[in-house]
Amino acid sequence: MTRWAMVADLRRCVGCQTCTAACKLVNATPVGVQWRRVLDMEFGEYPDVRRAFVPVGCQHCDDPPCVASCPTTATRKRADGVVTMDYDLCIGCAYCAVSCPYQARYRTLRPSFAYGEPIESEKVTHRAERLAVATKCTFCVDRIDDGLARGLRPGVDPEATPACVNACIAKAMAFGDLDDPESSVSRLLSENRYFRMHEELGTGPGFFYLWDRGDGEAAPGVSPPDVGAERLEARR
Repeated sequence: MTRWAMVADLRRCVGCQTCTAACKLVNATPVGVQWRRVLDMEFGEYPDVRRAFVPVGCQHCDDPPCVASCPTTATRKRADGVVTMDYDLCIGCAYCAVSCPYQARYRTLRPSFAYGEPIESEKVTHRAERLAVATKCTFCVDRIDDGLARGLRPGVDPEATPACVNACIAKAMAFGDLDDPESSVSRLLSENRYFRMHEELGTGPGFFYLWDRGDGEAAPGVSPPDVGAERLEARR
């Protein structure tokens, strides 16, 4: 089996937003829509205050609430763990956006462009089928599938790897198959302490966050950041 997953190392992320820019470029998302966001957050109390940059987006859950709430099956979960969107089936009801605890869904009702009227590049990349429907990160599933068809390895070969991972200047993001013990994500999770957002909800996110090494007790003053839903919403 295959279970695609993503890992973000919060010790390495510098908050440059390059992953956000790469996602917008590759997926041609409209103004104000960021499938990959990076939150700038502070934790703790003076004088023990820490700052962390936290990449967020669709978590590609094992048990995604958005799939259960979709009345048309436009949102689906593949056997490899990727949660996809079928724009032809979506009716724009936004039930998925309401049910998602990660604020990872967007709905654009009308075209919007950076300078009012579309410039030439926006005319080329404009996707009319994404208007008035739900949209979100898909782990660049088209790159994954095309790469696999050509014998490439997602997470290893850039052409088969999500754009945000390829673009990360600090090498803070990794992608790969959780069911492969030799994959980069499996090795990172075996060697480090990590957490997932809202694990208490039982959604089984496919996005993991590293925050300390896994070779003993956490360093003094180090604890996993609190990235609850209310904090995500406050920084949207």
